[in-house]
Amino acid sequence: MQPSDTRASVTTPDAAAPAAPPAPADDRHRPGQRAFRRANLALFAAGVATFVLLYSTQGLLPILSADLDLTPGQASWTASAATLGLALGLLPASAISDRYGRTAVMTASTLAASVLALALPFAPDLTTLVTLRVLQGAALAGLPATAMAYLAEEVHPSALPSAMGLYVAGNSIGGMGGRLLSGWTAAGLGWRWGLAASAVLALLATLAFRLLIPAARHFTPAPVDARALARTVGRHLRNPLLVRLYALGMLFMAVFGAVYNTVGYRLIAAPFHLPESIAASIFVVYLVGTGTSAAAGKLSGRLGRRGALYVSIGVTAAGLLLSLAESLTCALLGLVLITAGFFAGHATASSSVGRTATEGRAQASALYLIAYYLGNSLGGTLGADAYHATGWPGAATVGLTAMTLAAAVTLYATHQAHAARQPGPLQDGDPHIVWRRIGTTTSSAAPDR
Repeated sequence: MQPSDTRASVTTPDAAAPAAPPAPADDRHRPGQRAFRRANLALFAAGVATFVLLYSTQGLLPILSADLDLTPGQASWTASAATLGLALGLLPASAISDRYGRTAVMTASTLAASVLALALPFAPDLTTLVTLRVLQGAALAGLPATAMAYLAEEVHPSALPSAMGLYVAGNSIGGMGGRLLSGWTAAGLGWRWGLAASAVLALLATLAFRLLIPAARHFTPAPVDARALARTVGRHLRNPLLVRLYALGMLFMAVFGAVYNTVGYRLIAAPFHLPESIAASIFVVYLVGTGTSAAAGKLSGRLGRRGALYVSIGVTAAGLLLSLAESLTCALLGLVLITAGFFAGHATASSSVGRTATEGRAQASALYLIAYYLGNSLGGTLGADAYHATGWPGAATVGLTAMTLAAAVTLYATHQAHAARQPGPLQDGDPHIVWRRIGTTTSSAAPDR
C-alpha cells in the first residue's frame, strides 16, 4: 500500500489568482519629517496668537477700571465679550472650513483677529472696546474649530497625540502669555500699550504660522449643508449624557472666569496691596493646569471618569474655601487648587465627549466648546458683579455655586447609570468606590466605562 501524499498541492502560475493592487502609501506627516516639524510649529504659533488675543484684557482689568472709571463687572465685559464671540462663531467656522479648507480658515481667522487687535488701543470708550472684542472673538473661532481637523487629516495617526499635545501647549502658553504681557506692559505704560503689545505678538505668531504651515494634501471640499448640520446638532442636544458633559464644561469654566476676572482686584486691594505688576504675575499659576490636564487621564484610569470628576470638583471647592482666608499664602494656595481642579475637570469632561458621540464628533466637540466659553462669559461677569457687591466672598460664592451644580449633575449621572444597570462613559465613580480606590496600590486600571 502506497503512503498517502501529504504534501500541499502547488498552484501553477496559470491558476494563481490575480494579485491585488498595492495599497496607496500613506503620505501623511510623520515624526522626523520636515513637514511634520513645520506643521507642529505652525499650529503652536497659531495657538499662541489665538489665546494671546482671547485673554489679552483679563490681565489688566483693574487698570481698565481705574482709567475708565469702571466697576469690576463693567470691565469684565472686555474679557467676557471675546469668549462670547468665540462661542457664537465656532459652528459657522467649522462649516466654512469644510467648504473652503482648514489652512485658509485658520489664516483668515488669526489675521482678522490680529488686525482687530490693532484697533483696540484706540477705542474711545467701553462700548467700542466691548464691540471690538465680540468681533475679535468671533474671528478667533476659526482656529479652535479647524486646527484639530487639520491635524487629523494631515498627520499620521501614530503621531497625532504628540501633534495635538504641542498644539494644546501653544494654547496654554498663549493664554498665560497674553495675560502676562498685557498686564506687565499696562502696569508701566497703561492699558492701551498693553493691548498694543498683545497685538504685535499675535501678528508675529500669525506670520510664523503662515510661513510654516504645509499645504493641505488630504482635504476634500464639501458643500455647506445647513440642514444636515442642524440635524446633527439636534441629535447631540437630545443626548442626555452629552448635555450633562456640556453642562460640566460650562460650570467648571464659570468658576475659572469668576476667579481669574477678579483675583487681580483682590490682590491690589486691602489687605494685600500688591503692586499691579506683581498682581498681573499671578497668571503664572496657569501653568499648574498643564500638569493636571495630563494627570487627569491617569486619574480617570484609576478612579473611573466620574471618580475623576468628583475629585476635580472637590479640589476646586477646597481651593475656593481656602481662598476666603485673609492670608496671602492661603489666597495663593487656594488659587493653585482652583486651577488644578478646573483643568482636571475640563480635561475629563472634554475627553468624554469624543467617546460618547458615535457620529458627528466634530460638531459634538464644537458644542462642548460653545458651552465652555459661554460658561467663561457668564461666570466672569457674575463673579465680577458679585465681587463689586460683596468683595472676594461674593466671587467665591459664584464659584462654589457652580461646583455644587457640577456635583449634582455628576451624582445624577451616577443615579441614572445605576438605575439603568448599564455602564456609561462616566460610570464607575460612586463616592464610596472612589475613596476605596484612592487607598489602593494596585497597578491595574479601573474600567474605562
